[in-house]
Order: sequence, then structure tokens, then C-alpha cells
Amino acid sequence: MNSFFSVSEIELTYKSKVKASDRPQIITSQNAFDVFLHNWSDQIEIQEEFNILLLNQANRVIGFYNVSKGGRASTIVDAKVVFAAALKGNAVSLVCGHNHPSYSLIPSLQDIELTKKLVAGAKLLDLKILDHLIITPVDYYSFADEGKI
Repeated sequence: MNSFFSVSEIELTYKSKVKASDRPQIITSQNAFDVFLHNWSDQIEIQEEFNILLLNQANRVIGFYNVSKGGRASTIVDAKVVFAAALKGNAVSLVCGHNHPSYSLIPSLQDIELTKKLVAGAKLLDLKILDHLIITPVDYYSFADEGKI
């Protein structure tokens, strides 16, 4: 067989470990903050991270996914990775969250532009970004609550 025609097989899998009735439901930004905080790494005050909550039709959390880890002041978010996780997890919607180790809850220009980019990309895939939270260990900023989504 000619190896020129051989290609790698791609396998997509998803395994739920939590009964649907036991999954937390996201109704408010506070619900999302609580789930994020419970699942965030112990580096929340040291290293910026970008995470997503994958939600089903009833806004119940299917899963938590770490998209990227960066340095003290930033992390790079690849939209393709965000949407690959959402599609693999069979999500209907997402809540995005990233931490500011500085404890500042003011969104940067990059935070605002990333949110716009993700909202636009989600629409193309029939997904919805419900919110984007900026998180510290004690408080949060919600783009949705502020009318920015």
C-alpha cells in the first residue's frame, strides 16, 4: 500500500461522569462564578488562565475545560481550541472565564476584543456565549451583567 494515501484517524470522545440531574445549572453570573471558583486551579492568584464551562440545552454544566494558561498578566486564547472543546462536548452554550491575578476587575481592550470574537464565532456554529467572567478569588466581573454580550 502506498503510504502517500495513509492518513491518521481522528477520534472524538466524550464521557460524562456526572448524572444529568447532579450537574450544576447556570442561571445567573453568580452561579457561573461559583462553579468556576470551585474548579479553578490553585494558581488563580499567580497565573492567568482561560477556562470555559460547557452547557447543555437546560444550562446544566456538561464540563469544565482549561483552554490556556499564561503568565502574570495575560494568556493566549485560540478560538479554535474553545470551539473544538465545545463541539466535542456537545455543548449548546458556553460561559467563558479568565482570572486577573492583579485582582483588577476592569476588562482590558484585549478582553473586550476576545469576547466579541468568541461571540461572533459561536454564532457561526449555532452556539451561544452566555457570559464571560473576569475572576478573582473574591469577586468577578460579568460581561453579560454589564450588557457587553
